[in-house]
Amino acid sequence: MNSSTGALPVVVIGAGPIGLAAAARLIERGIEPLVLEAGPAAASAVRDWSHVRLFSTWSEVTDPAAEKLLAPTGWVKPDGAACPSGGQWAERYLQPLADVLGDRVRYDATVTGVSRAGRDRIVDADRESRPFVIHLTGPGGEERIHAHAVIDASGTWSTPGPAGGSGLAALGEKAAADRISYRVPDLKDTSVRARFAGKRIAVIGSGASAFTALAYLADLAGSEDGEGTHATWILRRGISGSTFGGGEADQLPARGALGLAAKAAVDGGYADAVTGFRTDAFERDGAGRVVLVGEDGRRLDPVDEVIVLTGFRPDLSFLDELRLGLDERLQAPIALAPLIDPNQHSCGTVYPHGAGELSHPEEDVYLVGMKSYGRAPTFLAMTGYEQVRSIAAALAGDREAAERVELTLPETGVCGGAGLFDEPEAAEQGRGGCCAAPAAPHPATGSGTAPSSGRRRTSVAAGTPAAGTA
Repeated sequence: MNSSTGALPVVVIGAGPIGLAAAARLIERGIEPLVLEAGPAAASAVRDWSHVRLFSTWSEVTDPAAEKLLAPTGWVKPDGAACPSGGQWAERYLQPLADVLGDRVRYDATVTGVSRAGRDRIVDADRESRPFVIHLTGPGGEERIHAHAVIDASGTWSTPGPAGGSGLAALGEKAAADRISYRVPDLKDTSVRARFAGKRIAVIGSGASAFTALAYLADLAGSEDGEGTHATWILRRGISGSTFGGGEADQLPARGALGLAAKAAVDGGYADAVTGFRTDAFERDGAGRVVLVGEDGRRLDPVDEVIVLTGFRPDLSFLDELRLGLDERLQAPIALAPLIDPNQHSCGTVYPHGAGELSHPEEDVYLVGMKSYGRAPTFLAMTGYEQVRSIAAALAGDREAAERVELTLPETGVCGGAGLFDEPEAAEQGRGGCCAAPAAPHPATGSGTAPSSGRRRTSVAAGTPAAGTA
């Protein structure tokens, strides 16, 4: 942190779980944060999936520094054994935390650009001594704020991936927008329920969100008003022993149960799986229904609705004047990318990491939370809490604390090798998975998984946040 800009706040972009935890950690370090939230309330993105239940318990989804801020208000931590919904997480923890932060959180503040004051990304001269300048729009119009560091916790919720197998929208995808949803539907909402009840629905995707959608649709099909509801589950790769996750071997039991619920939907006949299908086009039949066409020319039976759950992407447009070091595949920080690359493994297991792995050529800029994972599909809230703990220590000049690991991550219980182009035969036989067998001990740590920055690992007591969202 440059001494000439130290009197300025650290700007945190996004008042979601990780952004608010970053503010709490900065306050703990005596650093003043300013949180800019584009929505009208805290955790606006979380509220969009308020009907979805987390696969982690209350004891695993709160940050210790945040709990300390909340304690004097009389806040009582909910039952640690229960798994909250997104709505409960927002209302019973995230909004109260934002309320405690008070004027340090600004709503309806959309960041449109971040740069160095008086320096575009080309200019070297005197760059590191210049404060950051943040352009935003709010109720009063355009505004400019200066900061001595920037923590981008804006997430990826606003930029879902398209259905097209090439990474671009499929032909006709935009024209079929009236039949497409890019979110897990809230089937408790009567109007949404009526849209899907008794219909044939295509679900595109293979992650936790797809599992959730399949389980919800199976429940609908088994209900009195949902007779005739049927899902076609479309996967870009084959089905193997790892497709449905770790099941009972998953150290987050609710995460394992989610995959088993999706398997039950298929086994129970509520969903048919179509494998190796990469969507190329959306067409309409004579009744206006959607026909999905694959890159290999296959044409699927018509469906009434399509739920596209192919992951999310980081919006990097407003960071274009900063010198970021991002992996060319994942759009994640270069040092972090090898730990989370789904080309290498599907299990989602990653060594805890912090400021070292998240640093960029532009000093004092950090992408955290879901945004730090770029296009990688699996992220745990506990990972984000550890990220911002380390970053706050680094900004305070406490290098020892920044490099120390204060987290032990739960295992998924499965790794089927590459998560993008798997070989089902190898996965079934336990071959090719990056986590199939312990690696040789790392000379610096003795661990089978080598941290990229040599951070020291410290196991934590029970109750440390170990959260994951669907």
